[in-house]
Amino acid sequence: MVDKRYIVVEGPIGVGKTSLAQMLADEFGSRVLLEKVTENPFLGRFYANPAAYAFQTQMFFLLSRYQQQRELAQPELFKQSVICDYLFAKDRIFASVNLDTDELALYQLIFSLLDRRITKPDLVIYLQAPSEVLGQRIRLRGRSFEKDISREYIEAVNEAYNRFFFNYEETPLLIINTSEVDFVKRPEDFQDLVREIRRMKKGVQFYVPLGSA
Repeated sequence: MVDKRYIVVEGPIGVGKTSLAQMLADEFGSRVLLEKVTENPFLGRFYANPAAYAFQTQMFFLLSRYQQQRELAQPELFKQSVICDYLFAKDRIFASVNLDTDELALYQLIFSLLDRRITKPDLVIYLQAPSEVLGQRIRLRGRSFEKDISREYIEAVNEAYNRFFFNYEETPLLIINTSEVDFVKRPEDFQDLVREIRRMKKGVQFYVPLGSA
């Protein structure tokens, strides 16, 4: 059992958040809370026509994530430690990329009302990768609704994530460049990460892959 009750795995599209979250939940005997990406009815249309469907897509994600996160505030559902594959505040990253000025102002108003009711994690793990690597991973997993994602959009989201976490101070933060590790295929990489998580205290730390120190 890890001493951190609530761990979040974050990062841009295709970086491997869900796979790592599920592995950590198995390792620590935790409940896993996964984002409901495939349930968003606007997502495929957004990737094909961002200007027409950005606001609907964003609001569906915001309210869906809020509904999930509110469960964590119920003591009977939070007795077991939780691993989540998204940070609620990440919603602002996508809003800043996708919405126009008027839409963003309305979004920010709604977000601020919801965010104050959200449980903050004990640790955030931020997964990084170059945009070209993200594009390759997205193509490999072959989700039909992601077939229209442009290279420019991947780059914009990746840059927005880096800006967001450069200034992030709300919780302890562990930053991992996933270009140098494979937690799924190399068990030694995963176990080394588990040890790092157990040692993690306050502030920001950068994960040094096994054999690189």
